[in-house]
Amino acid sequence: MSISRRQFINASARTAGAVTLGAILPSGLIARSSEDKLGIALVGLGNYSNVILAPALQETQEVALKGIVTGTPSKAEEWSEKYNIPEANIYDYENFDSISENDEIDIVYIVLPNSMHAPFAIRALEAGKHVIVEKPMATSEADARAMIATAERMGKFLSVGYRLHFDPWHLEVMKYGKEKTFGEISFIETSLGFRYSFPQDSWKMQKAMGGGPFFNLATYPVQAARYIKQQEPIAVTAQAFTQNPVYTEVDETITWVLEFEDGCVAKSMASAAGYLDRAYAAAENGWFEIQPSFNYGGQTGRTSEGPMEFEPTPMAALQIDDFARCIRENRQSKISGYEGLKDVIIMDAILEAARTGERVEIG
Repeated sequence: MSISRRQFINASARTAGAVTLGAILPSGLIARSSEDKLGIALVGLGNYSNVILAPALQETQEVALKGIVTGTPSKAEEWSEKYNIPEANIYDYENFDSISENDEIDIVYIVLPNSMHAPFAIRALEAGKHVIVEKPMATSEADARAMIATAERMGKFLSVGYRLHFDPWHLEVMKYGKEKTFGEISFIETSLGFRYSFPQDSWKMQKAMGGGPFFNLATYPVQAARYIKQQEPIAVTAQAFTQNPVYTEVDETITWVLEFEDGCVAKSMASAAGYLDRAYAAAENGWFEIQPSFNYGGQTGRTSEGPMEFEPTPMAALQIDDFARCIRENRQSKISGYEGLKDVIIMDAILEAARTGERVEIG
């Protein structure tokens, strides 16, 4: 089976779009008026912003889309008309820092190529805005730590776009790991792959831009292994493979095995060679899996005791609203920059293990 990431996002968004946030608003919470909502600006108007985030922001109860940042004038015009965004709230990448003067914008959501996450998140934080950054948080541990340090220095909150923390299937497997529902987990498999269809000049094919399937996809299986096991891995081994000659700067496939202190292992893959989307765990007294697992809708799950049956949720809208409530209540998000840093440290170790062929301990 072959599917491109764009097709996957579009198809998944249609599934997720059938769910409205109003139907599942948490008990005791009341939808705010437009004037009382926190204002958010999207930085980067690519496919994820267009297909996932902008529609989600029409459903959010705590946040309203009030600004955009783009280097493409035609996109600025289109979005301004479609979402009623005033000219004063439209920025490009050169004048972006002047967003500090705009009191209508409280949150900035970074949806740029991976290598640009850190510099633009830091600029947004220094402009006095709270920040959500898409995953992966950064392409190096040093950049991730710099982002956290800036947020703390500026007294602002930093969160990562881990929408699956608001998905009922993934919340359930987190509970299985925490409560040891099926006993101690001994083996995990978490993998994600898409058939890439990007041209050679796309940033997603360029190493310097944080392109390639590893940076674009590996955060999902790394995150899932951690929250399924409810532990942090201690070491990793890894291998990289490339069969298709179009991959001149990035590896087509990277596989890795995370080791946990109790002997559990998590085998994972991030690949552009074909479609795979699965999270599975075997334990002392049973097993459980979500397949498809990491997409934007359409998850299905089952356990050794029967199916996992839940209603889908508008994950992105719930994620953004939760961050807004964290800001209002002056508390860290459960998907803060610290959570993102843990994944980046592991991803750095995976790349080192693939490069050297050696087992790498994870600090």
